[in-house]
Amino acid sequence: MSSFKTFLHSGHAPTLFSAFLYFTFSCCIWVLNGAMAPFIGETFDLSPAQKGLMLSVPIIAGALMRFPLGILSQYIGRKNATLVEMGLIAVAMLFGFFFVKSFNELLAMGVLLGIAGASFGVALSLGSGWFPPQHKGLAMGLVGAGNVGTAVSVLVAPPLAQWLGWQAVYGVAAGAILVPMIVMIVFAKEPPDVDSHASFRAHIACLFEKDGWVFSLIYGVTFGGFIGLITFLPSYYYDQFGVSKVQAGQLTMLAAFMGAAVRIVGGWISDRWGGVNTLTVVLLVVAVGLVLVGVSSSSLALTTLLLIACFAALGAGNGALFQLVPLRWPTSTAVAGSMIGEIGALGGGLVPNAMGLSKQYLGSYVWGFVFFGALSLVMLGVMRVMQIRWTRTWAEKGGRARTSPDAAEAKYVPPARKTARP
Repeated sequence: MSSFKTFLHSGHAPTLFSAFLYFTFSCCIWVLNGAMAPFIGETFDLSPAQKGLMLSVPIIAGALMRFPLGILSQYIGRKNATLVEMGLIAVAMLFGFFFVKSFNELLAMGVLLGIAGASFGVALSLGSGWFPPQHKGLAMGLVGAGNVGTAVSVLVAPPLAQWLGWQAVYGVAAGAILVPMIVMIVFAKEPPDVDSHASFRAHIACLFEKDGWVFSLIYGVTFGGFIGLITFLPSYYYDQFGVSKVQAGQLTMLAAFMGAAVRIVGGWISDRWGGVNTLTVVLLVVAVGLVLVGVSSSSLALTTLLLIACFAALGAGNGALFQLVPLRWPTSTAVAGSMIGEIGALGGGLVPNAMGLSKQYLGSYVWGFVFFGALSLVMLGVMRVMQIRWTRTWAEKGGRARTSPDAAEAKYVPPARKTARP
């Protein structure tokens, strides 16, 4: 307990809490269509492939909006960027409440739900910005635990949809987003960890570096798997096991809550054991677990237990990867985090589509699970090759923070350009 108090005193706790609440509400709204998919599918009589498309649109849209929001936050501040985004979310929810009457309008609503999905990089950078490098993993894990909003969504949205109608849930969300807006205005304070004199190219340097793309692809498995499966599971439980729409949400909530909670543990463990070491275990567990989920589709209890284990690994992996990000890009964490979050979340868009296509054309969901498990093994191999250089330059063995600030920051000093001799 005393060590946690020391952690809180090393940064700005009100900003940490504000960022967590903002990210929680954003995640809750981002997956609304997935949470209400059994109701929506029944209304529009959707095929498995159409369900996959409907569920993937918010994920892909949210991914594509993350990097622009990260860039904006570097210039107007992360706190201001969150307020702009939450205002747009409220407008988007009103559109859903008043205007979604057809499948095409539903897809347009999916794009607007993506606004909420853009919050990730800015939320994590805002919440962890006041904390020193040795505590950033835990800080980011705590903010990232806002993924619990996905669990809240799949737990609360189905009963509301059954009671009020699924479109009315958008109206409820429009009012709910005012809560984190007020908290952000009153309690959050802009962190000082941005180089205000850096050029635009310096801010987006992660786009031109191999490490940025490797991190993004790994995140495509950990977070992409997390958000993609949460969006897909209510439909999977409803179609595969014949449970009620509300029960499908409750079963999904068990896995979603585990993934969100363990993200904190993943960040904490990575601060001590190293993000690379943690990710190695995570990717192995995910690969094996998803294949077992695919072949155990006749047992509801076993499927649920395996999914809880997979989500625990995915949550820990999300925390582990973002323990590494501020070590690699200490002065442009918001942009780097948004870029990694953007490309990584695109991996989540693969999941509902892969599952829908697998069911429609191969007769079973199993090949979708096997496909994503294979991706986990591929990214494990890539990471183990890359970590040899990482631990020689900007991280300690296993992916821990360097104890010497000078050594940790040496990597980020751009090399001088060579000029021709007169």
